[in-house]
Amino acid sequence: MTFVRVPTTPRNPIILQVLASLTGGVLLFMAATAALTGGYQVANHGRIFPGVSVAGVDLSGLTPEDASLALSRSLTYPITGQIMFRDGEQVWLARPAELGLVFDPGGSTLQAFRLGRSGGLFGSLSGQVNAWQGGVDLPPVLIFDQRIAHAYLQNLASQIDRPVQEAHLSVNGTQVVAVSGQVGRLLDVDATLVYLTTQLQMFRDGEAPLVIAEQPPLILDVGAQAAQAQAILDAPLTLALPGAGTGDPGPWTVGVGTLAGLLRIERVDDGGSASYRLGVDVQALTPLMDEIAAAANRQPENARFIFNDESKLLELHRPAVVGRTLDPEASLAAIAEGLLQGAHSVPLVFGLTRPAVEDDATGAALGITELVSSSKQWTFFRGSKPERVQNIQAAADQLTGFLVAPGATFSMSDAMGDISLENGYAEALIIFGGQTIKGIGGGVCQVSTTLFRSAFFAGYPIVERHTHAYRVKYYEQSLTGYDTRLAGLDATVYIPLVDLKFTNDSPYWLLIEAWVYPKDFLLEFKFYSTNDGRSVEWETTGIQNVIPAPPAVFVENSDLQPNEMRQVDWFADGADVTVTRSVWRGGSLIEERDYSAHYQEWEAVCEYGPGVEDPSALAAALRLCQP
Repeated sequence: MTFVRVPTTPRNPIILQVLASLTGGVLLFMAATAALTGGYQVANHGRIFPGVSVAGVDLSGLTPEDASLALSRSLTYPITGQIMFRDGEQVWLARPAELGLVFDPGGSTLQAFRLGRSGGLFGSLSGQVNAWQGGVDLPPVLIFDQRIAHAYLQNLASQIDRPVQEAHLSVNGTQVVAVSGQVGRLLDVDATLVYLTTQLQMFRDGEAPLVIAEQPPLILDVGAQAAQAQAILDAPLTLALPGAGTGDPGPWTVGVGTLAGLLRIERVDDGGSASYRLGVDVQALTPLMDEIAAAANRQPENARFIFNDESKLLELHRPAVVGRTLDPEASLAAIAEGLLQGAHSVPLVFGLTRPAVEDDATGAALGITELVSSSKQWTFFRGSKPERVQNIQAAADQLTGFLVAPGATFSMSDAMGDISLENGYAEALIIFGGQTIKGIGGGVCQVSTTLFRSAFFAGYPIVERHTHAYRVKYYEQSLTGYDTRLAGLDATVYIPLVDLKFTNDSPYWLLIEAWVYPKDFLLEFKFYSTNDGRSVEWETTGIQNVIPAPPAVFVENSDLQPNEMRQVDWFADGADVTVTRSVWRGGSLIEERDYSAHYQEWEAVCEYGPGVEDPSALAAALRLCQP
């Protein structure tokens, strides 16, 4: 076993003396401090030390009871103070007490009284010295009930909060309804309460900021779209032909009510944003496009000319007409674009077609250089009433200057167009349904008959031709009287059902001229082209298989005056006629054809008014309905 000797610290008498002196000094200082502190407390026994204040109220030397009373009188902030809340121009003022703040004078007095008397020896001394040297202003003791403040702020929220509201655009009848959007607002009560607590702790008037979160709608304003829609509905829409001239149809008007039905309002969402887009459903105007097309479309028409027999040149008789065809889709697109731009007048879109022969055409270019051999024909209409003469003139004028292209088939129905009162025709006698009655255009068959004879004797192929139901006296009139050889050379038309057609089978254009001489009761047709050497030979069987006309028919007509009589139909014997045409060119026969006609026997018809006892005797006396 090994033993280790541990050295001990030597005892130094000097060190021991120093330690003893320090200990004694400390004890002496503490005793002095305690004596000083105790003496100061004894001097201010039961009173608040000098230099102590609460929230600026000096409580020096006051007893707790007096101090509490002084604080109660001076610190009235919870009752008299004001806290302001502001939201834009709206302001709310509240007493701190309304917000749950209560001042505790007893607690504040106790806090002031304990200053210099708590914290141990040195703490008490430090408090006393600080109060004596520079003064100590203690904060008041406050009691803050946040539940009351929270309830107050909730009440403010009910006035501030508002929901997000999207803007809305619609059309009611012809009125545009626009509702603006609304920014959503929400008071953050908890965040506002933090600011309010800080302000109340300052124990002075001030403003507590309101923490308001805003949420804008996706669509806030529709003013521009509403203005655009209203501009569309401010007035009707007018659709017109571009460059419309005299006699052109239109314009057409689309009413505001119809425009309102065309409007389409579409919401467009694009990620985090949205908007309203205004559109126009113009497809609803398709029926109107059909109506406009029917009225405004027109075929191109060649210029019409008169051949000057002296100069051998063409003279313009009627300008060419450019054809036009409505483009419905392009027109609808133009309407949609115009409406969205606020236009109230939109030109329609047409496709144009130039005619084959325009105003500057020459006879040399067209091959119209002379009167075609044997084509000059005329018929007489002696005995025609003025209405019939008027119709002959109207029809002849419609055909004068008409051009037939090489190889084309002429249709009288197409060339004449509409036979109506608006186009200058009158009511006159026509053959319809086995009767001779009044109808619009009576006398046009005088024109068709003369035209048929011109084509017949010029040697052009006849494509379609119809004879009359019975022999008509006008078409057998000659220069000196009547010529039965002309029977079988008539042609009737009833446009558009019964037509007269022939083909220009030459390599040259054919010009048709029709001339009316009312004083001579004469209608003349001329064909101008270039003679290609053809010639025509014809012969007729004459009138065959004659069947005498039946006896006259007498019909009472209450519209006539008593004892009045008038003849409305005339006798005509039934018969058959065959005309043979041979067309030659260069010594070759190019056509030989029979044109047969079967005419019905036709009775005369007389109408008489009330009171006629013997219609036959009255007819004989008046020389009506006589064989």
